[in-house]
Amino acid sequence: MLAYIIRRVAQSVLVLLVTGFVAFSMFSFVGDPVENMLGQERTQADVDRLRDQLGLDRPFAVQYWKFLEQAVQGNFGLSYRQGRPVSEILAERLPATLELAAVSGLLALLGGIGFGIFTAIRRRGAAANVIMTVSLIGVSLPTFLIGILLIYVFSVELGWLPSFGRGDVVNLGGWSTGFLTQSGLKALVLPAITLGLYQMTLIMRLVRTEMLEVLRMDYIRFSRARGLRERAINFRHALKNTLVPVITITGLQLGSIIAFAIITETVFQWPGVGLLFINAIQFVDIPVMAAYLMMISVMFVAINLIVDLLYFAIDPRLRIDGKAGGH
Repeated sequence: MLAYIIRRVAQSVLVLLVTGFVAFSMFSFVGDPVENMLGQERTQADVDRLRDQLGLDRPFAVQYWKFLEQAVQGNFGLSYRQGRPVSEILAERLPATLELAAVSGLLALLGGIGFGIFTAIRRRGAAANVIMTVSLIGVSLPTFLIGILLIYVFSVELGWLPSFGRGDVVNLGGWSTGFLTQSGLKALVLPAITLGLYQMTLIMRLVRTEMLEVLRMDYIRFSRARGLRERAINFRHALKNTLVPVITITGLQLGSIIAFAIITETVFQWPGVGLLFINAIQFVDIPVMAAYLMMISVMFVAINLIVDLLYFAIDPRLRIDGKAGGH
């Protein structure tokens, strides 16, 4: 187990280094931040001085190495647009994104597993067929279109929910939350549904497929022949074996929620790190873009590592194969 953890952690560190290098390389082609920071009356001396202050006149390898040194210490430099530490800006925006991702992930996980089990057990029922038909909307329509449709129905036509913003928030020791205010909770509904709908339908269809596969197994038929109750067969035997292959895909989907939050935050003008990244692209704010991509990479790698460890702990075949390989 320890050797497996060490190997996976080493692979995760390598992935982060490669991701950071690729991201930092791409930023050299997005434009010149000096052009946006200086006015029309700039001189060549002003340009050269600012390049020297920002370190843009140094070789790429030197810039990347300095970025890694500072990133390990939690320092991502100063924002070219705001002139403030990037870590401070991310700390202000991160609570909004994490709360949106948490609610969306919970919706996707509970709804996906619940509807997947229901449509597998009641696969010939009318309700299951309706759910499967409606789920095509979440799979087929793009996220931004779903968000626009929800805004039109629930904000423009019905006027029940706000169409943009986060609502009122409460600061709790440096963490701003909208969970404690009515306007904050109402503002969270539409973005959470928009962000979690695609993942929910994907998880639902995966759980349904895997559970139908498990229900055809011989040991399920043998359990019915022994006279066990259907509830015990479905939830004690079938569901347990269904969730083993689902864990990996589910973990990846929950990790992608933060990445997809860029589109949702743009549609609803949600003040999170996704909207911050979009604004940073417009102003060629390289430190903010680099810090955002590194943060997303760390989250993805951490989630994948946790999923791999859970998979290793749940599936005994991996432990047996690991011991056999060690011997």
